[in-house]
Amino acid sequence: MCGIVAYIGNKPALPVLLEGLKRLEYRGYDSAGVALLKDELILLKTAGRVRVLEEVITASKAPLDATLGIAHTRWATHGEPTDENAHPHTDDQSKGHGIALIHNGIIENYRALKTYLEERGHVFTSDTDTEVLTHLIGELYDGDLESAVQAALREVTGAYAIAVIVKSEPDVLVVARKGSPLMVGVGKDEYIVASDSSAIVAHTTQAFTLDDYTVARLTRDSFRTTTVDNVPITPQVRELEFDLEQIELGKYEHFMQKEIHEQAQALRMCLKGRADSREGQIVLGGLADLARTLVKARRIIFVGQGTAFHAAMIGEYLMEDLAKIPSEVEFSSEFRYRNPIIEEGTVVIAISQSGETADTLAAIQEAHARGATTLGIVNVVGSSLARETDAGVYLRVGPEIGVASTKAFLGQLMTATMIAAFIGRRRFLSNEYVSNLMEDLEAIPDHIQRVVDQSDHIRSVTERYISRENWLFLGRGYNYPVALEGALKLKEISYIHAEGMPAAEMKHGPIALIDHGMPVVFVAPRDSQYDKVISNIEEVRSRGGHVIAVATEGDESIRDHCEDVFYVPAVPEPLQPMLTSVPLQLLAYHAAVLRGKDVDKPRNLAKSVTVE
Repeated sequence: MCGIVAYIGNKPALPVLLEGLKRLEYRGYDSAGVALLKDELILLKTAGRVRVLEEVITASKAPLDATLGIAHTRWATHGEPTDENAHPHTDDQSKGHGIALIHNGIIENYRALKTYLEERGHVFTSDTDTEVLTHLIGELYDGDLESAVQAALREVTGAYAIAVIVKSEPDVLVVARKGSPLMVGVGKDEYIVASDSSAIVAHTTQAFTLDDYTVARLTRDSFRTTTVDNVPITPQVRELEFDLEQIELGKYEHFMQKEIHEQAQALRMCLKGRADSREGQIVLGGLADLARTLVKARRIIFVGQGTAFHAAMIGEYLMEDLAKIPSEVEFSSEFRYRNPIIEEGTVVIAISQSGETADTLAAIQEAHARGATTLGIVNVVGSSLARETDAGVYLRVGPEIGVASTKAFLGQLMTATMIAAFIGRRRFLSNEYVSNLMEDLEAIPDHIQRVVDQSDHIRSVTERYISRENWLFLGRGYNYPVALEGALKLKEISYIHAEGMPAAEMKHGPIALIDHGMPVVFVAPRDSQYDKVISNIEEVRSRGGHVIAVATEGDESIRDHCEDVFYVPAVPEPLQPMLTSVPLQLLAYHAAVLRGKDVDKPRNLAKSVTVE
């Protein structure tokens, strides 16, 4: 959520800033703004989308050729999405130094700081915690912006990623980070700072990520990094993991559509070099040093939020099924606050696409503090979760821009399957079993493509039901979390109310919701609970519900029990979720498009939730 872009170099900053903001729109926001610094500090901001900001800029008569600037997209936390609350914020209008600041995160002690500053004569014009930090830096400023930022951050409690400029130092950009992502792209006599590498990759492929409590002072031809206590540190400049083409729409109308269609290739990349069906081996280099610890694990706890939580639920099934280790799954936000019991031999596995999910990071820190071994399943290389955990496995599915996760979710399932088999092979699984499982796993990408090829059929079925405002998604076993994920997808991008639950739970209350014509989606492949699911389908139909089934190819008999069928290839039960999820992704996508919704930027949602 929120987006930061900042630039210092030898070319006009404004085009770089606006392009960067557009790259970050997928993160979710409700206002936008820029500050440019040359001879004067120019501030332009507004509630609304970046296109509204562009209109404000076009209407302004201010000189816009500055080569230093900062820009921001805000997702409201403190204060409504208004022009006054939009970033950038400046220090005190009457006695200020011309400081402008943008900020992601939350300053938890802003009220106490605001009271102190008001007693010092500061007058505030917004409801934000960010303006308080800006005034605090102004209060401490004495000609050295870097020192003022360091001093201010020593007084701050909370999370922040900030970029700061000041009128009296037109050749300096200061940035800092704690608990909210920020990286610095290193170009030729220029630096591009952003909260996400997608805003950097068009300009340079070299970048470094700021660690917590790190401050960077950037000029046009050099930089230095220190802690907030002014202790010098040396960052690691690395190559970005993707190129510009991967974050462009190409022939697709929406990023979600593109990412659904990319899933077959994405999973091939996830598997590459890791699964060897001929030898019956799984090679996960990130876990090699902890293999013995994992084999001896007595209990595994998966943590995640949203779609990652659903992947974690399937991870629990996989770990108990393939590795025979007692496992459970918890929301990260609950785990971190409920005084969890961590005993010897406990492994906590965190799942996050971005690796920056605030609750999941806090859960891992809590697990560490209690002595657990921690693993990460994450997509973004160099992210906070990747650095905080003892070890982990990258998804390698490429950047995911659509807010509604698709290919990252399947990557999480693929990775969780490999981890469970990796441990299981070292515990009791035979070479033959793992060899067969890996052979089936290697076939998954081709199977996914066959499901995606049904997109037009899925659209035509969806079109018949989009006027209905209440849906149920039901499944059993491995496909119960798939039902939850299907309901979430429909909710978050089409705004249709949907509930997912175990199919047997329907009779314990929710069956009262079913009336004539209500769409009920059953995830019903041929598996160990197939007959039970058919019984549940009949219970729905007898009450007038319209059943859409996700079924196994060749299962013609299921047509006698439902109105519509989406078929998926037959695979072993532990691998079914990677296929049964895909028709539900397409259903949600087509429902949103047919209802005229903004698929890639659903209201109130952010791609990466970096604050509580």
